[in-house]
Amino acid sequence: MEVIREPKVKLVGLTQFRKPDDVCWETDTDVDGQMLVEYAGRMCYQSWANPSGRSNEAYLTNLLEQGHLSVLEHSSATFSISGVSRSLTHELVRHRHLSFSQLSQRYVSEETAAMVLPPAIAEDPEAVAVWEEACKAAQDSYKKLYDLLRARYKHVEDRTLRRKMARQAARSVLPNCTETQIVVTGNFRAWRWFIHMRATEHADVEIRALAVAILKHLQREAPSVFKDFELLNLPDGTEAAQSKHPY
Repeated sequence: MEVIREPKVKLVGLTQFRKPDDVCWETDTDVDGQMLVEYAGRMCYQSWANPSGRSNEAYLTNLLEQGHLSVLEHSSATFSISGVSRSLTHELVRHRHLSFSQLSQRYVSEETAAMVLPPAIAEDPEAVAVWEEACKAAQDSYKKLYDLLRARYKHVEDRTLRRKMARQAARSVLPNCTETQIVVTGNFRAWRWFIHMRATEHADVEIRALAVAILKHLQREAPSVFKDFELLNLPDGTEAAQSKHPY
């Protein structure tokens, strides 16, 4: 049984901006997502001239300080996430302004699924032994149920449907720590809220690690939008993040 201890996060999509030919406006950034946010804000007031020479960073910082965040919703980022548990994704999908595509347990066999080890258990060898025993028992039960149900549905001519019928019932015995994969898209405002809620030291340790990993990606790709989040090193060796700005 493969045991996973940390999430894997890949940035797979990011907003591109195309300035309209009929708009006489220049900015000092080449970050598409940040350009689009500034463009949307300036469009509202037709403030293309920018006589004060305000930089894109200064413009976005003012938006954050004033709490004018609706323009952040025009730029988005998409992440491909693996090495996370079903416990985590049950919390993740509660963020309704994000969009999700998750691995199907009806279609994909979980006979050799990896398991995500909670950090609290990882610190205690005795707890790890109990956890591993429970995971292996669940996987054994899954395999037995799948074989029994596939035999029961042997009269179903469609082989794909037959497998799905067996797996959708057998998956009921799998633990919440079963590893899953998910693609998540969100606009910058939605990602800020997710990080605000899930990167806090009070959040579940696993989803906090995911939120911090996503924040680090976004701080590289759109620094002016996410620079206000400060990374914190906690006494237990994990990381958290916080920001003073409104959401």
